Amino acid sequence: MSARIVWITGGGTGIGRELALRMAAHGWTVAISGRRQEPLDEVVAAGQMGKVHAFPMDVSDPQANRNTVAAITAQLGPIDLAVLNAGVYAPFKMSEFSVEPFERMIRINYLGAVYGLDALLPGMRERRHGHIAFVSSVAGYHGMPLGAPYGATKAALINLAESLRFSFARMGLKVSIINPGFVKTPLTAQNTFPMPFLMDVSDAAARIEKGLNAGRFEIFFPRRLALLLKFFRILPYPIAYPLMKLFFSR
Repeated sequence: MSARIVWITGGGTGIGRELALRMAAHGWTVAISGRRQEPLDEVVAAGQMGKVHAFPMDVSDPQANRNTVAAITAQLGPIDLAVLNAGVYAPFKMSEFSVEPFERMIRINYLGAVYGLDALLPGMRERRHGHIAFVSSVAGYHGMPLGAPYGATKAALINLAESLRFSFARMGLKVSIINPGFVKTPLTAQNTFPMPFLMDVSDAAARIEKGLNAGRFEIFFPRRLALLLKFFRILPYPIAYPLMKLFFSR
């Protein structure tokens, strides 16, 4: 694995940071991106000597994605695996309705991943080698309290990965969708509602790495929460919504 190169967006904090450090410790050459230089530099300093490299960028800028992929390829080599993890979240209250959070989360959470895909595909298609993983959420399985703008973008990523799986197989490429539950990160620290099965970020990163190494299409955790939300998805709404209300009010 020592020659393999992974690019992680949103690599300065949370799951992205932990995954970057973990993969660097296990022999990967890691490129991390994010908008702020300081958190990226901290990850570089904390990582294995010479294994983590910072490439600051704004994922919502399509040309910045292309420039970053070109810079990583020139400095480190072709990207074997990309974990398109960058995302934003804020609890949504109907009493404070605004279009702005919808636009911002679509631009960063969804289009940011599409722009990364756009930048990566030409090289991967030419080499007929590469693996792209989108970090979505169990919030994409079913609408959840306070999650209207966020959950919509995560559902879009799940659908995108499902659709790409057909064409990726023909091109010799791999695609994965990563659906974490509640993980202790700066994003979930904003929540004031109960978060069932809240996980430590190191545990989340370990599960992601294991799933990526195994080439799994869907990586989801914690299992109990994910399967419960998948079950709610197939129930008729008159049954699902009262159950969800009861579950998330505990």
